[in-house]
Amino acid sequence: MPSIIGLIPARSGSKRIPEKNIRRLGDHPLLAYTIASAIGSGVFDCVLVSTDSEHYADIARHYGAEAPFLRPADFSADLSPDIEWVEYTLTRLAEEGRRFDCFSILRPTSPFRLPDTIRRAWRIFLSQKGVDSLRAVEKCKQHPGKMWVIRQNRMMPLLPLGPEDQPWHSSPYQSLPEVYVQNASLEIAWSRVVFEDRTIAGNVIVPFHTQGFEGFDLNDHYDWSYALQLLSSQKAQLPEVEQTPYGKEGETY
Repeated sequence: MPSIIGLIPARSGSKRIPEKNIRRLGDHPLLAYTIASAIGSGVFDCVLVSTDSEHYADIARHYGAEAPFLRPADFSADLSPDIEWVEYTLTRLAEEGRRFDCFSILRPTSPFRLPDTIRRAWRIFLSQKGVDSLRAVEKCKQHPGKMWVIRQNRMMPLLPLGPEDQPWHSSPYQSLPEVYVQNASLEIAWSRVVFEDRTIAGNVIVPFHTQGFEGFDLNDHYDWSYALQLLSSQKAQLPEVEQTPYGKEGETY
């Protein structure tokens, strides 16, 4: 069985929701639920949180994840690509004699990803021959065939495809080809794609179709309100967290 590390990115300094990754959702900070899912899945040889904050690292350790070193500030900006911190983390671990055949990126903004979600994705990844990675996707709610780019007050189709006599932007939605969008739930890849190609995905990617709210991505205040509504109506569930809540009740971290 290939070895695999679960990597949870949790940089500080989010803009739309301040301190989003450690903001309390239910009884625990948001970060706790991804750690709980990762550990509870039984898939990973190691679950590690990549953060630029010692405070975040302390919270991660409380919930059972490793946080052996901080991510450099150069790799923690708003526009920093994932390859930078992934390469840095895997390289640091390799220098310490800890090498993993595969890695998975599990973002804290998907709190409804359950341990079984991860187990299902791992089984699919292992069943595929000749692939570089697996990525979570869901069907597009708004079809890109009906999207436009505006240049100098003129509209051009984002996707100038389809038959000339019946362009996609003027076709019934039901007649358009199915299109999928990636979500933040999870990614799995062979570590070689980082060291050989300096990419987190490679070229041959297998889809992982998320179900229900597994791919829900919590990024702004509307998403946060919707997550609370899903929980109160019991339409979605959070992973079980074994640890006592970090900090004191009512504390905002």
